[in-house]
Amino acid sequence: MCGIIGCVGARDTVPDLIEGLRRLEYRGYDSAGIAVLNGDGVGRRRVKGKIRDLAEEVRRHPITGTCGIGHTRWATHGRPSEDNAHPHTDCGGTIALVHNGIVENYWSLKEKLKAEGHVFRTETDTEVIVHLVEKHFRGSLEEALRAAVRELEGAFAVACVSSRDPGKIVAARNGPPAVIGFGEGETFLSSDITPLLHHTRRVAYMDDGEIAVLTPDGARFATFAGAPVAKDAETLDWEPAMVEKRGFAHFMAKEIFEQADVVRDTLKSRVSLENGRVFLDDTGLAPDAFREADRVVLIACGTSYHAGLVGKYLLETLARVPVDVEYASELRSRDFVMDRRTLVLGISQSGETADTLAALRLARAKARAVLAVTNNANSSMARAADGVLDLHAGPEIGVAATKTFVGQMAALALFALAFSQARGALNEADSLALVQELQRIPLKMDRVLAGAAAIERAARRYLACEHYLFLGRWINFPIALEGALKLKEISYTHAEGYAGGEMKHGPIALIDEGMTTLAVVPRDRVYEKMLSNIAEVQARGGRILAVAFDGDAKASAAAEETFTIPETHDLFTPFLTVLPLQLFAYHSAAAKGLDVDQPRNLAKSVTVE
Repeated sequence: MCGIIGCVGARDTVPDLIEGLRRLEYRGYDSAGIAVLNGDGVGRRRVKGKIRDLAEEVRRHPITGTCGIGHTRWATHGRPSEDNAHPHTDCGGTIALVHNGIVENYWSLKEKLKAEGHVFRTETDTEVIVHLVEKHFRGSLEEALRAAVRELEGAFAVACVSSRDPGKIVAARNGPPAVIGFGEGETFLSSDITPLLHHTRRVAYMDDGEIAVLTPDGARFATFAGAPVAKDAETLDWEPAMVEKRGFAHFMAKEIFEQADVVRDTLKSRVSLENGRVFLDDTGLAPDAFREADRVVLIACGTSYHAGLVGKYLLETLARVPVDVEYASELRSRDFVMDRRTLVLGISQSGETADTLAALRLARAKARAVLAVTNNANSSMARAADGVLDLHAGPEIGVAATKTFVGQMAALALFALAFSQARGALNEADSLALVQELQRIPLKMDRVLAGAAAIERAARRYLACEHYLFLGRWINFPIALEGALKLKEISYTHAEGYAGGEMKHGPIALIDEGMTTLAVVPRDRVYEKMLSNIAEVQARGGRILAVAFDGDAKASAAAEETFTIPETHDLFTPFLTVLPLQLFAYHSAAAKGLDVDQPRNLAKSVTVE
């Protein structure tokens, strides 16, 4: 959600703060600001709008300082405005503070602080934190923040500076992520690693219940209770160039075209093309976890939930094991039954999704084991789980997930194969055939992506269409859901995803000449049924777009436009069918001139409820 950046060193930190905020833009935001210690006090600049607006404000009204913090805000409490933008300051203007999260008891704290004489200037819950720090300040910013966070209820990552205790940034974490980066004579703080890569690859991750004090020489850590915490720096294997656009107009386009490589990297060193064996030793999951489980539960939100649905079909088909796929937010609200023979997978591209993390923690107390399927092996979910299935997808900047989705499907395919082999549900010949076909998937994905120009032309022809129905069956029903979600997310076009067999149970009433149906029709076990769905749409005057195998004359004859994909095993069709849908959504949004990488009202990582 919100993004936090901080830097303390010997040089002017303002350019680094602005650039860091630019690299956090993809998280989603509506306002931004920075605050620095300049020797005379706290210098602060804030705007409602984009980072470019903040940069212009700083250009018109310069500030400098060697210690500072910055923030991109995604409004929760209080409308988007300059007054509500972070950083917030105390009554005396000597303390500046930024915050990611929600203070659940902010109202009672605010009333108490007002009664004590504190003056509030904003509508935000964050402002209570800076006034609490002011209330407890006795010369040590660390001790003041420690006392303040003990009064807070909710999830928060906080960073603050004070002109009365200069030369340091003090941060606290209880929920949303916070990463410390160690440079030469300077130390950085960020909500994720993306802004840090251009300064250092040596990082340490704050854990819940920790406070960190950053100085130019490094950082020291302690618990909220004050007990010192020893923490070693880790060296990242991500390079700065991995987050550049590389000639593409948008990060989303770049990430769509990286997907074949993502599948290659997810599979790398985990399969044998000699005997079809799958090796998940790198997950850290105990080998007997597969043999002792007779049920699997997949927990996720949004696009990750759709990947989980694909995983359900893979696991049930290959391993013959019962699988439930649960929205994390709903599972937390139910009296969900699981026992020591249940294996739980939490799926999240960031590993910081608040609902999924909370559900995973609840599951760990009941289940046989929990596994985090994530693109961040150092995330909160990874640390909370018994094992980690790392996607190795590299940074994903576009808010609408693409390459992490196919990475999740590849990881779940490996998991399903490994589970099947451990249970003896799949013989060596079948395993080898599946693994060899999975290895061919990236080449076939490249073939689909090579036809992007035709999909762009089709997207432009259908720009006037305001309503879409996405249909799929069996393992491509989740792809219909994902295709509709992508179109909604970035082009702001009304779209509904449905199982083809459900069309007669309501959605068929929507079919007319103003509704375009996008049907996912690979030649699989439900092919003829999908053709029947298409015929029903045609009979009611609906327009048809189709995703079908190369050379499929029936599908092509029935559709106004056909996006073709190479033939593959039925279980692996989602890797190919999703690509035209991603491209169609992308080109629809781009042709409308919309902000593809940062769609309105959305955040990359939903780190608060």
